[in-house]
Amino acid sequence: MGEDLIEKKLLPSRIIVPLDGSKLAELALPYAEEIGERTGSDIVLLSVVEFVDEKYQSYLEKIADITKRHAEKYKIVPGSKQVEIYTITREGNPAEVIIDVAGKWGSSLIVMATHGRSGIGRWALGSVADKVVRAAVNSPIMLIRGKKARSDIKQKRLLKKALIPLDGSKPGELIIPYIIQMAKNLDLELTLFHVLRENNYDQTYAGSYLQNQCEEIKEQGQTADYLLKIGSPAEEIIDLADDLAVDFIAMATRGKNGFTPWTIGSVAQKVLLGGNTPLLLVRHE
Repeated sequence: MGEDLIEKKLLPSRIIVPLDGSKLAELALPYAEEIGERTGSDIVLLSVVEFVDEKYQSYLEKIADITKRHAEKYKIVPGSKQVEIYTITREGNPAEVIIDVAGKWGSSLIVMATHGRSGIGRWALGSVADKVVRAAVNSPIMLIRGKKARSDIKQKRLLKKALIPLDGSKPGELIIPYIIQMAKNLDLELTLFHVLRENNYDQTYAGSYLQNQCEEIKEQGQTADYLLKIGSPAEEIIDLADDLAVDFIAMATRGKNGFTPWTIGSVAQKVLLGGNTPLLLVRHE
């Protein structure tokens, strides 16, 4: 857990919020604002359209003005940091532009809304968001589901409780440094979670594994509890997130083409498609 890795990965200098002109896309704004004011990360409103006209430019300026006013209010909150708001308008393919901007800037967190299991937006999960998840190189991405998103910007502490599923692999554990830094900045309650498939390996070993991870987190000045269940990983993750009323799920993926044993094509993909809880995906080489 080198400090360079934590600083580079865990404290994004910019938070990119892709907008498409829909109310659904705007649901990502309160989450981006909260992370920004707690970490001091600037917020970039990235609008990608087939063509830019005066009406759309006026819309983006309005959203930027509202977001700036919210940032001003955050300044009076103890512990809040200075947040700058920027706007970028690009013409082209939405997924390609988002990936390009995130890749060029680096040290960015993408926060974008998807429809999840219900709701309709121009950027449906399975199209733009799915492409960004698969190809966003080293930029962490937080997906906010339309069904469960909290749109009341006045409500404080949208992100209080996090569920961190671990699959027992070293790549999967790379979410830990990221979530520790988030916990320090956002004052998060952390719950580590592992799902045993029947006849996989014994519960005693799995319990010790999770307990050791909690001890490592404690050494970094944070606390965490853990839970262990037997069943289908994706289903158990989705159910537990609902049962505990966590505010987001955090998972690691690995490399440009390879993933942890809980791959985007299996467990993480099922959580992505089947759940309603915001999902943070952190990719590591």
